[in-house]
Amino acid sequence: MLDIVLYQPEIPQNTGNLIRLAANTGFQLCLVHPLGFFMDDQRLQRAGLDYHEYAPVLDFEDLDDYLEKRRPPAVFPVSTKTESLYTEHQYAPGSALLFGPESRGLPDDVRERWADTTIRLPMRENSRSLNLANAVAALSYEAWRQQGFSGGM
Repeated sequence: MLDIVLYQPEIPQNTGNLIRLAANTGFQLCLVHPLGFFMDDQRLQRAGLDYHEYAPVLDFEDLDDYLEKRRPPAVFPVSTKTESLYTEHQYAPGSALLFGPESRGLPDDVRERWADTTIRLPMRENSRSLNLANAVAALSYEAWRQQGFSGGM
C-alpha cells in the first residue's frame, strides 16, 4: 500500500483519526518530527479508539530520515499552492502522500523538491484549507481505488 506521511503534525485528534484510517485501508502512517503533541496524548488515544494495535505508526526524525528508510518510489506533496489535481496522477504501491502541519502547510522547499508531483484537492474559491484528516481520507481512498481496493472487502 501507500504511506500517509504527516510532516510535523500539530493536532493529536487528526493523527488519532488517521490511525483509524490506516487500520482500515492498510496504508502505513508515518510521522515526521517534531510533533505538536506527545504520542501518549489522551486526545490522540481517544480519537484512535482501539485501532492503535492494528495500525502501527512509524516515527522519523525528519523528512530525509523518512526518505532514507522508506525509499518511496514517488512522493506526492499535498498543497493548496498548486494547480495539479490529485485525480491527474497515478499512485504506485509504496508511494508517499505527504501532508504538512495543520497551521501552515508544507514549506516552500518541500513543495519545490517535488514540484511535478505536488497535488491539491479542489475547493471553492476563497477557501483556505480542508481539515487534515478529511484531506488525507479523500486522497487515500483515491489512491486505494487505483490499487483496486487491494486487501479490502
